[in-house]
Amino acid sequence: MTAAWKRCSTCKKDIAFEATYYLCNVSTCRKKRTGFVFCSVDCWEAHLPMMRHREAWAEEEKAPTQAQWEKEQADGDKPKRRVVAEPKDKPKRRVVGAKPTPVPDGPREVLIIASRLKHFIRETWGMNTSDGVLEPLSEEVRRLCVKAVEKAKEDGRKTVLDRDF
Repeated sequence: MTAAWKRCSTCKKDIAFEATYYLCNVSTCRKKRTGFVFCSVDCWEAHLPMMRHREAWAEEEKAPTQAQWEKEQADGDKPKRRVVAEPKDKPKRRVVGAKPTPVPDGPREVLIIASRLKHFIRETWGMNTSDGVLEPLSEEVRRLCVKAVEKAKEDGRKTVLDRDF
C-alpha cells in the first residue's frame, strides 16, 4: 500500500489521498499516458512554458480515498469489456450546412485541363496529382456554375460575370 495517491508532475512532492490537486484543462495533458497532476497552481504554471499551450487553465480536483484508488487499480488489471446498448429510439440524423446544389443533366466531360492542374500542384506544393481528381473537381466546377447562373438570372442578366462566382 502506498502512503500517497500520486506525485506532482513538476516538483515530485507526494499528493495525499483526499487532498486537493490540479489538472491542466488541455486534453493532451489529461491523457492516461501523460497523466499530469500538480500539487499547486504554481507547479501547474511551471509546465506551461514547456507545453506551449495557447489557452489553458488549472482545474481543481480532489484525490480519491485510498479504498477507491485500490479498487480502481484492481479493476484496471481486468480486461475491460465494452458493452454497447441498443438505443430504444434511433436518433434522427441532423445534417448541418447547406444542401449541395443539384447539377442538371448535361454533358459530363471533364472541364479541367489535366496538364495545367498537375503542373500547378507540382510547382506549388511538390506533389503529384491522380487522374481520379479530374472527375470530382469537374463536378465541383459544375456546382459553382449552377450557383453563378442562378445569381445572374436573379439579377436579370443573360451573361454570367465574375462577380456571380
